[in-house]
Amino acid sequence: MDQVVFFDTLREGLWGAVKLSAPILTVALVAGLVVGLFQALTSIQEMTLTFVPKLAAILAVFWVSMSYMTSTLVSFFQGTIIPLIAGG
Repeated sequence: MDQVVFFDTLREGLWGAVKLSAPILTVALVAGLVVGLFQALTSIQEMTLTFVPKLAAILAVFWVSMSYMTSTLVSFFQGTIIPLIAGG
């Protein structure tokens, strides 16, 4: 395998990982900021208050974006990985 092919495949894989993780990480960041602001405004320092809403938001976004994640992974494997394996 040529170095150019290897690094191009690595670049595509890393870019795919960024595209897959961006919705979940964005929602986790926004939920954390909202809960943190709520805690600061109300002076409530409950540890489960930060964990439960963030977990619920992450699960909801994961459930909604599963088809996007699946299609992105399938297109990456069909367009990049499988031709490399089949072509040698």
